[in-house]
Amino acid sequence: MKSNKIIVAVFLSISFSIQGQAQSTVGVTHSGQSTGQTPFPVDTYAELRNPATTDPGLWKNVKGTSVSWGSTDIRYKKEEPAPVGRISKEIELTAWKGERVASQWVVWGDQPLHNLSFSVTELVHKNKKSKIGQDRLLSGFVRYVMTDELNKDGMGGCGSRPDAAAFDSSLVADPIDHLTKVLSLPERTTQGGWVRVWVPQDSPAGIYEGKVVLKDGDKTLGELVLKINVKDRILPMPSEWIYHLDLWQNPFAIARYHQVEPWSKAHFDCMRPYMEMYRQAGGKVITASIMHKPWNGQTYDYFETMITWMKKADGSWSFDYTVFDRWIEFMMSVGVTQEINCYSMVPWRLSFQYFDQATNSLKFIEMKPGDLEYEDIWGTMLRSFAAHLKEKGWFDITHISMDERPMAVMQETLKVIHKADPGFKVSLAGALHEELSDELDDYCVALRMKYSEEMKAKRRAEGKVTTFYTSCEEPRPNTFTFNPPAECEWFSWYAAKENLDGYSRWALNSWVIEPLLDSRFYTWPGGDTYFIYPGARTSMRFERLIAGIQAFEKIRILREEFNLSGNQQAKAKIDKALSLFDENTLETVPASVVISKANKIINSY
Repeated sequence: MKSNKIIVAVFLSISFSIQGQAQSTVGVTHSGQSTGQTPFPVDTYAELRNPATTDPGLWKNVKGTSVSWGSTDIRYKKEEPAPVGRISKEIELTAWKGERVASQWVVWGDQPLHNLSFSVTELVHKNKKSKIGQDRLLSGFVRYVMTDELNKDGMGGCGSRPDAAAFDSSLVADPIDHLTKVLSLPERTTQGGWVRVWVPQDSPAGIYEGKVVLKDGDKTLGELVLKINVKDRILPMPSEWIYHLDLWQNPFAIARYHQVEPWSKAHFDCMRPYMEMYRQAGGKVITASIMHKPWNGQTYDYFETMITWMKKADGSWSFDYTVFDRWIEFMMSVGVTQEINCYSMVPWRLSFQYFDQATNSLKFIEMKPGDLEYEDIWGTMLRSFAAHLKEKGWFDITHISMDERPMAVMQETLKVIHKADPGFKVSLAGALHEELSDELDDYCVALRMKYSEEMKAKRRAEGKVTTFYTSCEEPRPNTFTFNPPAECEWFSWYAAKENLDGYSRWALNSWVIEPLLDSRFYTWPGGDTYFIYPGARTSMRFERLIAGIQAFEKIRILREEFNLSGNQQAKAKIDKALSLFDENTLETVPASVVISKANKIINSY
């Protein structure tokens, strides 16, 4: 087996070095724009130049510097005064014990700010004894990243985008930069900042109060009061959430961006804070690639196989699971332990790479479900894989996973899987086929497709996972960097309404070349490929996604309580609030509006 391990290491280092050499002393974005700084910044960076010009007329009534609470629903435009209406110096948020809540402040003015900084105090209970300490706070400037727009017909974002100039480009607020402590702003500029409070589960109920202090150097620009009304209810820890969150992880993107050897200690050290973010969001599923380019290299950092396939000189097959094991063990050490999804027996291009011992070279074989060769080779692999998984104690949580495959292809693939080991679980993210439901332990369909109530009830009774996803196809709701951030929260309210188990998106961190600076890609709208940023920076989108998951859990807890108590009136109020979550009305009734209404009802209990 030693030779197999050498092949894995050599092949991955070759693919890594090619990507790593794409830039040298100065970074370049996907559009070919120079970043004016070293490639792949982590701790500090400079945003790209704003393509939008500043209209002096919009600033003519602005005198001096203003500081106010704003809204987490708004991506404030850098070049325009913040549309806050009346200045707000105090805000009160409602939270359960164990819940994360957030607010956004905003500063703007007609004069430059050379050393803008801010600080957040601990929050003190009215009893003066209890506190929410600094260790429970996350705060950072809301930075700006380049984005684009939907396709010209406004109906979605799928399709090649080789010419960035063919689409509108703009800087939008999204990355939450907890690493940068001071910013320099030119005159006529708006800047936001994020404050998130994670209330401890053992906090006494009541009002907690703290302050946000903004300064330009030693000069105080303003103070904002932050109050948290902690209710006498407890939200469980993320590890105990029922919600099924599946955001596909890309370890290869982290290796390239941080310029570390794949699967080295440095690589795992770099990955840990990102995967901790996924765990803290309630992530349940580990993404594993068991073949070369399962999606035909659609991401900038394509997925390599975590299992080395070797055809021996005598024609037999062997498989080395070293990298696969290290990845799974690492993710479990982070705390993601519920499910392993393995991609893919039916890749987008039906070409399979292996190491040929006879010629000492990497080769490819073309085969498809239904071919005898496909059944023979995959059957051999799956029997070996099943034995290995059972030895490791992972068989019962492992799924052979497929996505967006034709019905006939899936049926042939299922035959091979069940013949190899009838105990294998299968997951599918794709079209709705009720006749396949019994075969799928984890079924995820597009938002526009609707499970029947009977199908959902049957799957729930059998302990199967039933979720939905969005992709480049949906104009709204979606996770693009130009979508309203509230749409990321909308997903989980919708899941609660439809009695679904959760949500899936194909990319937690499949970064573009320079994700901190430019979220655009060759093929899909800006932000489609990632939620979180280098430096383990969160985003407005990711924070709102978590807010929605928390709402889902709160609704679940309340429903269980009201079912036990027979409080039909309260149940009806929740159902009425959830009825507002209809994707067909989002163009006229924004996600932020329906979420605000629904939150008032949920937080009234």
